[in-house]
Amino acid sequence: MSALKWVAVAAAAAAAFGLAGCGEHEQVVVYKQGKYQGKPDTLPWDNAPLAWGTAKWEKGNEKSWEDELKSRTQNQNEYVRIQHY
Repeated sequence: MSALKWVAVAAAAAAAFGLAGCGEHEQVVVYKQGKYQGKPDTLPWDNAPLAWGTAKWEKGNEKSWEDELKSRTQNQNEYVRIQHY
């Protein structure tokens, strides 16, 4: 292939890549005043613990959920975990 053909192929490829970027549509969220359009959040203790996990709290019981968080935090504490004195 001659040098002129390589230049033509390179120019065609550059033009194709340049035009490919022009096809993207603008992505804008349209907000409606006073309306929340997202997924409503639930309270963390209203979710059931994972079936395969080690977490054990009662669904809907805030106190048992907080106790589970405190227990998990203490298990991440190196001084408590290795019984360092």
